[in-house]
Amino acid sequence: MKSCRIVSLLPAATEIAAALGLMDEIVGVSHECDFPDEANARPRVTHCSVHSTGLTSREVDESVRRALRENGTIYTIDEPLLRQLRPDVILTQKLCDVCAVGYGTVARLAETLPGPPRVVNLEPSSLSDIFDDIRHVAEACGVSPVADEVVARLSKRVGVVRRRASRTANRPRCFLMEWVDPPFCSGHWGPELIEISGGHDPLGRKHQPSVQIDWQAVLDARPEIIVLALCGYDVDLARRDYQLLQRFPGFDSLPAARRGELYAVDASAYFARPGPRIVDSLEILAGILHPEEFPEFAPHGSEDAGVARLKPQPAQTQRTCHQLPGGS
Repeated sequence: MKSCRIVSLLPAATEIAAALGLMDEIVGVSHECDFPDEANARPRVTHCSVHSTGLTSREVDESVRRALRENGTIYTIDEPLLRQLRPDVILTQKLCDVCAVGYGTVARLAETLPGPPRVVNLEPSSLSDIFDDIRHVAEACGVSPVADEVVARLSKRVGVVRRRASRTANRPRCFLMEWVDPPFCSGHWGPELIEISGGHDPLGRKHQPSVQIDWQAVLDARPEIIVLALCGYDVDLARRDYQLLQRFPGFDSLPAARRGELYAVDASAYFARPGPRIVDSLEILAGILHPEEFPEFAPHGSEDAGVARLKPQPAQTQRTCHQLPGGS
């Protein structure tokens, strides 16, 4: 393989490159790239003023909306560093202005760099799109045969979940929640993962962007299971927002609340990161929706797999620290 200097502006893209055996080719990453561990040793070429600012989820939402309205972005690129790194390939996205630097900004800057570098846009809205993105990165970096092997392994795991889930007669109503305050439903690949793992998300927008919804819509949908897959949040931060969710009017009347079928997942590492670990997300959901059929994926009190079953907690009024929603 010809040497290829890669700058990845997406955590998912960094994971894709690593799965393709290209970690040694990565010379720069975004401020959110944290997996595999080697990514943390790379220079960070993006920054975000909202990241780790101690805001509540409502304040994060308001801050992001204001920044997008006034500046068109919430991110900055370290242009001198990017020039110094001399990338041959830049991995970026058009999918979400909240998740990473906008594609237009990256493309315009790339045109001024030596080469210029090839800009690879990753814009998945489905599971198959994510697998296609693996192929796109591989093609851009000259390792297409490796992508075929990676996608084959991931597809096999998806097929196993799909076949086993199809044997279950019960398909519970599962609300995959992407943000608490204000409430957002799941979108893109989220409802598809619920479907494959043997459930139904009555509020999800399959292969479409997630959107803010009225809380009354949740009450009307009466979900039997609620999964807090809060964009950019890990299990601990999702658990903190669960305290807020419990104060929403009518929350205790929901079947999920009455049955204690509420879960927090590490959306930052899994659900909101459309890379190879999206299949881990599918397996996590299978364990939540059908623990009897998928005992190896069922939550057992350990958070090693990025999931925790939530217990009712006393409502608290103090401010809680949150991070930026994002993580694609």
